[in-house]
Amino acid sequence: MATWTQDPRTLRPMLATLAKPGEVPLVGQGLVFERKYDGIRCVADAAPLGQARLFSRNGIDKSHQFPEIAQAVASLARATGPLVVDGEIVALDGAGEPTSFTALQGRLPRPRPAPREGTPHGDTSVQMLVFDLLRLYDEDLRSLPFSARRELLERLMAHVPQPAARYLALAESVPGNGEDLWRRAHVHGWEGLVVKQAQAPYASGLRSPAWRKLKRTQVGTFLVGGFTEPKGTRNGMGALVLGEPEPGGLLRPVGSVGSGLGERTLAALEAALRPLETAVCPFSATPVTATKAHWVEPVVQARVQFAERTPTGMLRHPVWLDWQPVPAGATMAPRSATARQGRKVGAPSIPAEDTLRDGLVQTLRHLEDERRGGRIRLPGDHMLSVSNLHKVFWTDSALTKGDLVRHYVLVSPFILPVVADRPLVMKRHPDGALAEAFYQHRAPSPLPKGARAASLPDDDVPSRLVGGDLYTLLYMAQLGTISQDPWFSRVQAPHCPDFVAFDLDPMPDVPFSFVRDVALWLHEHLERLGVPHFAKTSGASGLHIFVPLAEGTAYEPARLFTQLVATVISRQHPKVATVERSVAARGKTVYVDYLQNIEGKTLACAYSARASAYAGVSTPISWDELEADFDPRAFTLETIGARLETRGDLWAETRKPEHRLRLEEVLATLARR
Repeated sequence: MATWTQDPRTLRPMLATLAKPGEVPLVGQGLVFERKYDGIRCVADAAPLGQARLFSRNGIDKSHQFPEIAQAVASLARATGPLVVDGEIVALDGAGEPTSFTALQGRLPRPRPAPREGTPHGDTSVQMLVFDLLRLYDEDLRSLPFSARRELLERLMAHVPQPAARYLALAESVPGNGEDLWRRAHVHGWEGLVVKQAQAPYASGLRSPAWRKLKRTQVGTFLVGGFTEPKGTRNGMGALVLGEPEPGGLLRPVGSVGSGLGERTLAALEAALRPLETAVCPFSATPVTATKAHWVEPVVQARVQFAERTPTGMLRHPVWLDWQPVPAGATMAPRSATARQGRKVGAPSIPAEDTLRDGLVQTLRHLEDERRGGRIRLPGDHMLSVSNLHKVFWTDSALTKGDLVRHYVLVSPFILPVVADRPLVMKRHPDGALAEAFYQHRAPSPLPKGARAASLPDDDVPSRLVGGDLYTLLYMAQLGTISQDPWFSRVQAPHCPDFVAFDLDPMPDVPFSFVRDVALWLHEHLERLGVPHFAKTSGASGLHIFVPLAEGTAYEPARLFTQLVATVISRQHPKVATVERSVAARGKTVYVDYLQNIEGKTLACAYSARASAYAGVSTPISWDELEADFDPRAFTLETIGARLETRGDLWAETRKPEHRLRLEEVLATLARR
């Protein structure tokens, strides 16, 4: 065996490939069966006298979010020696059993002070279930067969002390026969199983066929409320629009199914559904479909296999199984004209915008899974063409262009007010986040129907894209524009910024603690001046501090204000902060960039994705968070949804009239001093 030399921060775990039903046997010599947990994959390392660290599959340090688990790993290392283990952090239900990832979301966005050892951290009980051993003492065990690593791991885990055993446990592993585990997966609603080859080494960073994941599927019966027009080589109809009954005789949308529909089935369905067409949508909220939808009276049942439901009840990865008419006596009663008309003006049972976003996400995921392009219907009845959604944009995390487009669908309620009416600069990354990019200032010509553009006075660019609507947002993402980079001013008053910003940009190898210190010094200084200000991560390595401005403020005095403040901070803390424009002269400091505050300059806005290696998202933060042990890399395309669910839209405060700075008031304050 080799000597361990790898830094765990750079270690990427071995990943399993998805197996189709029947592709992997549930009984077999040389196979090992384990439960597939619904949590956060982590690699943990610890030395006997040092602290343990937990790294996600993308190399993000999770120790501050799960300190009780880090302490438990450290306790084990004190008893056994240096180690690196692989496992899954899961939330526990009231019975102490692993439950769904949703229960972990309250633990993800906000770090808190570490508790005493053995004290729960936050409201959610968590545990790391360990299933592999990569290092013990100075030996790299990854070349050993899995069965040998597992045997060593079982011996090691016998030394977990109390109370650390509450937070660190051995994952169940069954050699040879997984039938009972598979039965339990269905009874208890597990996500599925992982089947491992007993003789396989550990292949860091690879999605290997030596590990196969079997996902448990569900089957449900739903009513067909419509069908979509066909695309490509498909004839007759494209997909069926499904729903389930609600009180009052309407359908609650659950998604569309197109997978599994053969030519004969499509022909039979078309013959059954065409006579049932109606001009009135039978759904409580109009579903989002990839092509034009035709509504039908809901008297046909569809049996569908699917992976799971989203929080709003939509089906994930549905596949058609079979169909039949609604049983006699159970047919939905015809709706009166009054009920139909009332539905047009009444409130849907779930917010229409939630259904819209959920449907778009499902459609985009379906297109990506099938590795094909398509057209999606957006508000205003505009159709947006999307393609190459399966293309990997972030190699470290295997996140795709589809992940980028879905991100902007999900954050659209929060980001659209930020970019509304602002000219946009596109930095396009057609080959992914870390590949060569190019800037595009000019709006495409011809401009697609649904996108917005405007010509500005005294501008050498004929027209620019303008933000504020979902079509333009997703159209830019389809073009490979990862970040949203709006002007500081709006098209109605292009010479007057709504805000100024301090861009805190650390030089290479400067720790984030320096950036935090500079931000807090700025915070103290601006508070003394009575200046409203708000912070967000850059989505890369720095921070942005924004100051909203009163209407009518010109660019030049606004820039002079930021230059004055930045210069004061750099002179008070010259070893950490600088306003030096020459990169070579900055040294190991944080550059306080005030030169972004010029007409036509841009910064990535709040909730924008970034072309950083870890797929960061520029995320608003509170000053309390920044004063705590803070990790900016915790905010990514994969975590921003949980963040918004728990903390809401912190950036909305920047748009309140009472937070707009009048520069003359600050100047008067300075004059009195």
